[in-house]
Amino acid sequence: MVGQITANSFMKREFGTDLIESFFRDKVELTEVIDSSGAYIPGHSTPTVILIGRDRDWTQGRGDTIRTVRSVQGEPSTPENPEMGLVWRAIVDQIDYPGVKSDWVSTADLSRDRYFSEAPWILVDGGRELFEGVYALSPAKLASRVLRIGYYGDTHADDAFMYPSHSLQGCAEGEFVEPIVTGSTVRDYVFKTGDLVIHPYSDRRKLVDISKMPSIAKRLWSQRTELGNRSMGGGKTYFTQGRSWWQWHQIPKDSEASSWSIAFGEVATHNHFVLGRGGEVFSRTAPLVKLREEATEEEHLQLLGVLNSSTAAVWLKLVCYCKGNATASSGIADQPWSWNYQFNGVNVSDFPLPPVYPTALAVELDALAQQLAATTPTAVATAATPTAASLREARATHEATRAQMIAVQEELDWQVYSLYGLTDIDLRPANPADVPPLALGERAFEIVLARAIERGEASSEWFTRHNSTPITEIPAHWPQAYKDIVNQRIAMMESNSAIGMVERPEYKRRWATDGWDAMQKQALRAWLLDRIEAKRELWFDGADQPTLISLPRLTDRLQEDDDFAAVLSLYAPRADFAETLAELFSDQHVPAAAALRYKPAGLKKRADWERTWERQREEDDATSEEEKRKIREATAVPPKYTSADFLRTSFWAQRGKLDVPKERFISYGAQNVQTPTLLGWAGWDHLQQAQAVVGYLNENQLTQDELVPYLAALLELQPWLDQWHGEYLPDFGQSAAQAYHDFRLALQGELGLTDEDIRAWRPVAAARGGRAKKTK
Repeated sequence: MVGQITANSFMKREFGTDLIESFFRDKVELTEVIDSSGAYIPGHSTPTVILIGRDRDWTQGRGDTIRTVRSVQGEPSTPENPEMGLVWRAIVDQIDYPGVKSDWVSTADLSRDRYFSEAPWILVDGGRELFEGVYALSPAKLASRVLRIGYYGDTHADDAFMYPSHSLQGCAEGEFVEPIVTGSTVRDYVFKTGDLVIHPYSDRRKLVDISKMPSIAKRLWSQRTELGNRSMGGGKTYFTQGRSWWQWHQIPKDSEASSWSIAFGEVATHNHFVLGRGGEVFSRTAPLVKLREEATEEEHLQLLGVLNSSTAAVWLKLVCYCKGNATASSGIADQPWSWNYQFNGVNVSDFPLPPVYPTALAVELDALAQQLAATTPTAVATAATPTAASLREARATHEATRAQMIAVQEELDWQVYSLYGLTDIDLRPANPADVPPLALGERAFEIVLARAIERGEASSEWFTRHNSTPITEIPAHWPQAYKDIVNQRIAMMESNSAIGMVERPEYKRRWATDGWDAMQKQALRAWLLDRIEAKRELWFDGADQPTLISLPRLTDRLQEDDDFAAVLSLYAPRADFAETLAELFSDQHVPAAAALRYKPAGLKKRADWERTWERQREEDDATSEEEKRKIREATAVPPKYTSADFLRTSFWAQRGKLDVPKERFISYGAQNVQTPTLLGWAGWDHLQQAQAVVGYLNENQLTQDELVPYLAALLELQPWLDQWHGEYLPDFGQSAAQAYHDFRLALQGELGLTDEDIRAWRPVAAARGGRAKKTK
């Protein structure tokens, strides 16, 4: 007899199919299967299962059943002594007693053929029975109603193609820049599109030649070797296969599909499906349900409603892989409703559809969701300069709309139970007007949970994490008809095992947000930073020449902007203006000089990237395709950066593993500081950056130690000036690149410094408890 505790991922993932349907079914004899995913087991950071069995004796038959411990609910909190955890003790106490069910696990001798002969294994108490019951009443799977389920597309290089919105605003080829939705923003019938993506395709998804997008071509040029060497499998790359280096890795044409999409978060704690009405681009983390071109709005909403139901939540969680929510040092997090699942397209396509759809409620939820999205702090700040009054009004509308959505979702959940035959009656008020708006904490299952907490039988973490108040009595202000319905629902949860299983936090929508105050602060911060960038007079002088600006001067100029000052006071009430402004800049800048950006390992990687760029320039200058190909094949792919390569985590956050500039501001000076005192705008091109630096040096007398980092910044810009601004200018008798080259060399000559001296410069590091010293 052999026993093993192992991750349960094989039970629901493709790689486990052969293991289940060949090895376990045919080649060995399992005698016990114990679901330990809800137990706290130190050392296991993923959900686990315990398997006990022996080699199959082919001279004798196997038992028809397997002793099985199935989960009812997980550990309510992390036990001080894991051995005494409630779930673990229940497993130990019940393993020898089939037919026993506690609050934590159930024990039974289950049919080997019915429960364990095919994937997926479902080890939730009542799960297989519910799974089969839902299928029994379903006339068709989701796959029969859709054209496909899968990705919108895949760049295979998000760091190169995706940018925060401020980085690509005003791009000259705006038709090739699209808002992008990521899976983490697909929540509760709405999604956010904060980032933008370079999308070099026509409206029919035909790749556009890079020559038609000169601005985007310049932006992507630095990543050409990286992009051209994206893997196509089998040692093949874009370059070796003749693919265009600027194209996405995959992008289905969807010529027969509707322009609308139902997107969902691939990895999430609960099922979140959102209707997109066209014009959006979705990342790999937000797969799509695509209907055929002739599909109507009603058909989309039919599916939207049922896919967002709690019945869909339990079905999908029964068949999809639980990724868990592990802590760094021990087992699975203590609240199963906080565990992440991977809702992959294959499993979603198998979802059984009901014979009738909750269409009216889905239509109502979709309309409410659009109203909710229109009243977020970000929406208010985007529409006009935010004020206390506009935000207060939006908050009231937003919270009222959310309360309505919670109530309507509850009605949809209960209607869907009856559509799948989980209950014989439709437990909803005859008059929809009797359904009041609901706050979190007021749903039937939450009242039952609050009563269990009062008895000491459950954790209060659900209410704590969602900032809601547990109530044990039905609110007195509700209409009597709704009170009666909720009482019937609570009774049904206690008498109907299927309803009792589904009406639990693991399957009920969380409606989790950061809270209005946090969302407002984030929206106001973005508005303030956008305003600073948009004020051209801060970054260009009266002659429209780029100019560096000191933080004190910038502070004075912004204090003269009444709208800015008013919004800043909303962002940080009663705080000092200058201090708050300095805080805004603290994580939004990256230094102009490499020695102020990178640690030594990062500087080495930067040198590798610069060598790659030199090779790319040689390729561009080559006259024959054969010569270009040879140079390209000899060009090394430079190493990717990590957070450890940057002097500040904020620099890493702005640049990422490909060191793509996505910051708002450039900082100047001789020190690596959190809040710089001299700033430039990151929206300048290389020539404008050089103009601003040279203008500053011409207007200010600096010491040699102060001057060198500016020379380092100019030296770093020189290859780009030569590349993009090397054309001869008759009025000046030379190119702009040559002019700035000569300017820098003249200064270096006065100081007796070579280019190598400038490259070797390192900032003075303040020694702890002693004088500052220069390091190299």
